[in-house]
Amino acid sequence: MTVIAQRLSRIKPSPTNALTGLVAELKAAGRDIIGLGAGEPDFDTPSNIGTAGKQAIDAGQTRYTPVPGTMALRQAICGKFARENGLDYEPNQIIVSCGGKQVLYNALMATLDPGDEVIIPAPYWVSYPDMVLLAEGTPVIVEGREAHGFKLKAGDLEAAITPRTKWVMLNSPSNPTGAAYTRDELKALTEVILRHDHVWVMTDDIYEHIVYDGFEFTTVAQVEPGLMDRTLTINGVSKAYAMTGWRLGYGAGPVELIRAMSVIQSQSSTHTSSVSQAAAVEALNGRQDFLEPRNQAFRERRDLVVSRLNEMEGVSCRTPEGAFYVYPSCSALIGRKTPAGTAIGDDSAFCTWLLESEGVAVVPGAAFGMSPYFRISYAASTEALTEACIRVRRACAALG
Repeated sequence: MTVIAQRLSRIKPSPTNALTGLVAELKAAGRDIIGLGAGEPDFDTPSNIGTAGKQAIDAGQTRYTPVPGTMALRQAICGKFARENGLDYEPNQIIVSCGGKQVLYNALMATLDPGDEVIIPAPYWVSYPDMVLLAEGTPVIVEGREAHGFKLKAGDLEAAITPRTKWVMLNSPSNPTGAAYTRDELKALTEVILRHDHVWVMTDDIYEHIVYDGFEFTTVAQVEPGLMDRTLTINGVSKAYAMTGWRLGYGAGPVELIRAMSVIQSQSSTHTSSVSQAAAVEALNGRQDFLEPRNQAFRERRDLVVSRLNEMEGVSCRTPEGAFYVYPSCSALIGRKTPAGTAIGDDSAFCTWLLESEGVAVVPGAAFGMSPYFRISYAASTEALTEACIRVRRACAALG
């Protein structure tokens, strides 16, 4: 007799985390693998932030904190929102969690009843639908077509809303596509949501600071203040500040929602590391001069990868506005065969071929709800990306 809960049958392990683990195993076994699956900056945490963490340890700031986060950090988050987004929050409207992922999970667990629907544009970050399912909600997947820049259109959103819709989840810039919504595009979506007063918005802004070519980032409550009381704005320090291992994300929203999320968190992690919280205060309040040089490096890598991919037979790739991913199509390669005669039946088979034949690890589009594509993270050195592109091109050329 199994002791595993029935709810676990609704979900699957994170495919991106699984790939990261596989890459580590293959490298440990001596394989020459270029891993382009992890959504993690290859830069170090800025020294001033690390120093703040060390100082917190030396000062004995290693004890429990309030569940929603230290007052110093919640005040710093309020300052960030006012300074960068023109949004006015109070500390009791802020929750700090173990990464943006826990903020999302807390919100869904605190608000969803069985049968409640959550609209999720595809391609989506792999965890969104599974977290909805764990909270006994129903994911409603709406395709953001490549012709529309992989973004949700207002008409498609309107058609997806039902009396059971509880949330619309947005992610801009996006994982996995790097697509980012302009102010006008967000405005079109918010106009739809305003007409449905039972629908709330969960906006994942974790890649806010990683945008290119003069793109102006805006967020939902900033574009439409009328939705302020129906919006959970999620952000964190993982991506822009290269603090993935510090595990710190935060959310801002109505007091009642934040209070409910804090109840969930009080019975799980309680709070994230006190040392991480001290470091995050410095991340938000300290110098920001490293952001632009790092963005420049990411932009150069993006341009390298996009140009090389578009030179390959059977591959096409749009240029993303932000984040550090590209989402190329491999549709022209589906149906071709390897030299051994194995058919490439879908994007998962193509990614398996890349890994087995050339040692390049990427994530199939099926993991993100839209095929036939694959995701490459260009948060890697120029040398690794150049070599990876050579190998991918060789693998594509070998298919007949």
